[in-house]
Amino acid sequence: MAASKKKVIISCALTGSIHTPTMSDALPVTPDEIVEQGVGAAEAGAAILHLHARDPRTGQPTPDPAVFMEFLPRLKQSTDAVLNITTGGSLNMTVQERLAAPLLAKPEMCSLNMGSMNFGIFPLADRYSNWKHDWEEPYLRSTDDFIFRNTFRDIAYILEHLGEGCGTRFEFECYDVGHLYNLAHFLDRGLVKTPLFIQTIFGILGGIGAEERNLVFMRETADRLFGKDYEWSVLAAGRHQIPFTTMAAVMGGNVRVGLEDSLYLAKGRLARNSAEQVAKIRRILEELSLEVATPEEARAMLDLKGADQVAF
Repeated sequence: MAASKKKVIISCALTGSIHTPTMSDALPVTPDEIVEQGVGAAEAGAAILHLHARDPRTGQPTPDPAVFMEFLPRLKQSTDAVLNITTGGSLNMTVQERLAAPLLAKPEMCSLNMGSMNFGIFPLADRYSNWKHDWEEPYLRSTDDFIFRNTFRDIAYILEHLGEGCGTRFEFECYDVGHLYNLAHFLDRGLVKTPLFIQTIFGILGGIGAEERNLVFMRETADRLFGKDYEWSVLAAGRHQIPFTTMAAVMGGNVRVGLEDSLYLAKGRLARNSAEQVAKIRRILEELSLEVATPEEARAMLDLKGADQVAF
């Protein structure tokens, strides 16, 4: 479990589809805001930017490729970061809707959720009373009766059309131990290729809890299943973000931060942007004598096709 000497990849998830505009004025909604925060996060040290799109008027998550194309080319022009597009989308999007933008953009990397699950963000609704937009409260509360669909057939479809078809590689998002075994199944079938980039996720209601022993167990399980043929990364929701990413880095892993995963910089203090979180975890890594990977180093570690091979 000792830390390795390899460099640490910092991923930054800028906006996601969990938090809503009422929760923080810093949450980027418009293409201009996503570009501004993406550039800031990259300058702070993020090698990978994980991207969702939102309706610029209401902040509601959208799969519309036209909205993605309002910020993807600008981010590519303004940063050297790897641009990683969601295939998870948000509540009640079909797989085809979730894939519309990635299939058009043919990015270097996309996220891919490794199993269907309860995805409960309804407790967040009890923390707020004055909503900026009518969609927010029912969107959150509906998740007490929502299954985030990622069937074996769905995953295989994405691997075939986006992976084989576009040369895109994946951030395999594993919210529980079983998701690691699902990924091993696809490796056994020859549908995924090493090196795998495995993002283990802690603290989502419906997934594995944010406990230190779970972090170790997920790492040990991935080691048993994949040996040395993977890069491990960790994200944790809310207040667990910095403690868990720090522990992961000490254990030889990579880290993910950003306003998708937590709106806060410290207890009781909202982050002004994702770059503040990137800068914070970078300071911690460097205090631990860990080096941060550049985008080009991350591309080499993850065997990505390169920014010149995307369609935007």
